[in-house]
Amino acid sequence: MAGRTTDDIAPLWHALPVDQLLRHFELDPRQGLDSNAVQQARARHGPNALPEPPPKPLWRTFARQFKSPLIYILFVAAVLAVALGHRGDAMVILAVVLVNALIGSVQEGRAERSMAALRRLSALRVRVLRDGGELVVEARDLVPGDTVLLAAGDAVAADARLVEDAQLQVAEAALTGESVPVSKSVAPVSEATGLADRHCMVYSGTHVTAGRARAVVVATGVDTEVGRIAGLTEHAEEPKTPLEMRLEQFGRALVGAALGLFVLVVLLGLWRELPLAEVLMVAISQMVSMVPEGLPVAMTIALAVGMQRMAERGAIIRRLSAVETLGSTTIICSDKTGTLTRNEMTAVALWLPGGRVIAVGGIGYVPEGALDEGGAAADVADPTLRDLCMAAALCNDAQLLPPEEDRAGWTVLGDPTEGALLVLARKAGLAIEALRHAAPREAELPFDSDTKLMATRHRMADAPRRVWIKGAPEAVLRLCRADGGTTLQAARDAAEAMATQALRVLAFAAVDDDGLDAAAGFDALAGRARLLGLVGQIDPPREEVKVSVAECRAAGIRPIMVTGDHKLTGLAIARELGIAGDGEREGSPGGTYREGSPGGAYREGSPGGAYREGSPGGAYREGSPGGAYRAVDGPELERMGEADLRAALPGIAVFARVQPAQKLRIVEALQACGEVVAMTGDGVNDAPALARADVGVAMGITGTEVAKSAAKIVITDDNFSTIVGAVEEGRIVYGNLKKVILYLFATSMAALLILLAALLAGYPLPLAAVQILWINIVTEGTVTVNLVMEPPDGDEMRRQPVPRDDPLLGRELLGRVALMTPTIAAVSFGWFAWRLSLGVPEELVRTETFTVLAMCCWFNVLNCQSAVASALGPRLLRNRWLALGLSLSIALQAAVLYVPALNTLFHTVPLPLASLLPLLGLASLVLWVEEVRKLWVRTMHRPRP
Repeated sequence: MAGRTTDDIAPLWHALPVDQLLRHFELDPRQGLDSNAVQQARARHGPNALPEPPPKPLWRTFARQFKSPLIYILFVAAVLAVALGHRGDAMVILAVVLVNALIGSVQEGRAERSMAALRRLSALRVRVLRDGGELVVEARDLVPGDTVLLAAGDAVAADARLVEDAQLQVAEAALTGESVPVSKSVAPVSEATGLADRHCMVYSGTHVTAGRARAVVVATGVDTEVGRIAGLTEHAEEPKTPLEMRLEQFGRALVGAALGLFVLVVLLGLWRELPLAEVLMVAISQMVSMVPEGLPVAMTIALAVGMQRMAERGAIIRRLSAVETLGSTTIICSDKTGTLTRNEMTAVALWLPGGRVIAVGGIGYVPEGALDEGGAAADVADPTLRDLCMAAALCNDAQLLPPEEDRAGWTVLGDPTEGALLVLARKAGLAIEALRHAAPREAELPFDSDTKLMATRHRMADAPRRVWIKGAPEAVLRLCRADGGTTLQAARDAAEAMATQALRVLAFAAVDDDGLDAAAGFDALAGRARLLGLVGQIDPPREEVKVSVAECRAAGIRPIMVTGDHKLTGLAIARELGIAGDGEREGSPGGTYREGSPGGAYREGSPGGAYREGSPGGAYREGSPGGAYRAVDGPELERMGEADLRAALPGIAVFARVQPAQKLRIVEALQACGEVVAMTGDGVNDAPALARADVGVAMGITGTEVAKSAAKIVITDDNFSTIVGAVEEGRIVYGNLKKVILYLFATSMAALLILLAALLAGYPLPLAAVQILWINIVTEGTVTVNLVMEPPDGDEMRRQPVPRDDPLLGRELLGRVALMTPTIAAVSFGWFAWRLSLGVPEELVRTETFTVLAMCCWFNVLNCQSAVASALGPRLLRNRWLALGLSLSIALQAAVLYVPALNTLFHTVPLPLASLLPLLGLASLVLWVEEVRKLWVRTMHRPRP
């Protein structure tokens, strides 16, 4: 390249005329760079990416593991042990704390690597011209000199100078703070122009809200304006999730309880006139027993495992809070096209003025299929049919791509609706590329979601210029000449008839010898357009979605369709999928019903009548379904007051023809009714609703980068079933965390009860502090982490949603703790007291008690695998990680009993092998008591014939 370098000229990009810019890069903006130029530019400038934050030093990650109130208690216990002369106990406490920190550091590193891998899956992709063809590449592959193609919804991936534009508007709030989109133009501005006023430039980090453009990349990576800013700032850490905050509160509550009990134990010991050193060691033991040290590590692993499982099912989690929120979702507001349907639009029916109807054969994007009129092949040379197909091909921004080495079949680059129109034109015998070359586009009014119209002006062979118009039937017909009114009314009737058949209907019109005025917009065409006809398209429902909708209903989740289609089209698809049924629910005809899971949320009432939903002892909501579900379109929604909308929500299955701003209103209305809302979206204007929803879900294929940035989840296949699968995984993660909390809390409280019972009954200390620590860290730790890997119970999608304010230790878990903890304490302390009464040496009795408690933990982890299912079947073998953890725990316990060095350290003596069987049988009582409870629950909730 001749002249100044890119770095020298960078401040002048906005001041350069387009021709000088192109000469600088030796570039034809219609061809783009060639492969050699791209390689040279990449070698010089590097990838278009901001520098990755430096990896956190290992020592910092390690040190962070000690920032926990639970760990502070252990440090206090170690200091007290040293002060009392128990240096061995103190060393064990510190060693176990160190091991816990190492485990936490390793798991945190794995979680960060997992997050980095997921971020790579959702990397920004852009359209670019290279070697004369259009390509889709990752944003990091852009180089200075690349010609990028921008359209509404695209994120700008690098700083670029505009060379062509069509009504381009860009939101630059992220860079300049300007709250409204900025209109852009190609004309250069003066060198002194500030960043916010450089209307010929687009900048990385902004996004296109309207129009189209071509732009030449002038700066990438750290050389962009965003890159310069990023160099001055530090990367902020992601805020803690509600679950993490609840765990912290739980930890602080335990610390408070431990300190209170410490004081109580000391006072009780002094009241009994016990030696102070012995009292303090008892107090240290109870402090240690209160601390579930494995909980933070288990939570980290559970969330990381859940995110990875979701990624394998096509759901990329962008916000950690989404993992836990998914389990509480009660409403899924889903777009129709591509999510509930296959997103393979096919034109199947044409209506022409005069009442002519033409059926179109073929399915999908393969341009093969006959046009049939009245049982015979349609005349593709007919001027009326040809004009309609020409409008479909020219008023169109999509491309139809034939199969190639990297594409198995015909594909569409652009909107699927427009792609189906190109397929229709090919079936009618039009050569798309030749037509576009012969009738080049001279001006356009891009598609506007408010007007539901698009128009392009072309220089035609048979006319100086012609404007082709495409849009929703009601919008296009408003622009057409009356012609006595009969043709337009027939078109309205035909459009409605097509819509009742679940067809998406587009109308086409033409205006001869006219221009397009961007300022006047479509109003300037009113009353002057000539109606060309209607095209009915169908996007068949995905076969798997019907099953997923049924799963949602069984799980207490109500799907709602939110679509831009006609409400009759949406309602027809909704009925076919089961989204809009007849409002009936399971139960006896005309009688009452009750739905839910044992001990969980419920729904009761009478079919078609009033109902009551909630969780036992928790919040509930009441209402009346009002019979069959119905559809509401945008104008109807606009006329509804907030109170009317909230009252009508239980009976609405479809919101049709809604504006993007109305999506936000729908989300807020549902949330005001107490719903936890997941909302799907793919457009720029969907971003506010996605951000406001409890779980915003962006489409990975059709979704704009703005939508993906606003969402918490990105669905890689745009499939509703993937959303349902993510909800199931969210419930699995949350359920496994509750199992871990149940296990840790029950075991910790059991050790505390054993110590308090011994103190109050006047017995010696039944467990040494290091033995309690061994139980808490090693015996529990070897199985706790593995418990979060528990496979699904299989009934996750038959339970009601997790209440938003569900406590970590709710009534159900506390009820199970109230059964498990006394059982463990009674078994362990009972053996201790009985053996002492027989005159057995205290050191041997303490070792036996220590072993019984460890065995109780082994049986109790089997109890925690399920609240209802028995642990006596093949359930253990489903979780090979838990089986391995139990094997490791047994081996380590054997080492403590039979390795001389560990005997000294942990105050144990070898036990005769014959004595282990009675201890094992005694400890198994914990399992049998819980099995009786589970049997009772299954019996009470068994369906009666």
